[in-house]
Amino acid sequence: MTRLLPALYEGHAPFYLHQAFADAVDAYQEWSAGADEPLVAYDGRLVPISSIFGRMRRCTDLLPVRVFEDVAALQPDGPLAELTDTPTYADAAYVMRALCVERLRAERAAAVRRRH
Repeated sequence: MTRLLPALYEGHAPFYLHQAFADAVDAYQEWSAGADEPLVAYDGRLVPISSIFGRMRRCTDLLPVRVFEDVAALQPDGPLAELTDTPTYADAAYVMRALCVERLRAERAAAVRRRH
């Protein structure tokens, strides 16, 4: 799915990928138990939020305060809480991608248990 997303240029992402990241964080926050992974609109297509987070794992652009606060609130004792420097999209993407993978694994395990 990341093939649908533009490559970073020397660690920098286009603004509309920044916006997709913020939308993906919002979608993660609204993701209800048992629901499929949320999708966000990007360039006229729907893309899984984990793909957005995966693409931004190497983005060195500075993270807006609102997005930082939203991500930090999802994991108060996580790696973002320890940052003393200015956070980047890569910092937040690392946390969000890990949260997505953990959630997707738990959902799959629950689905398998329900079938048996």
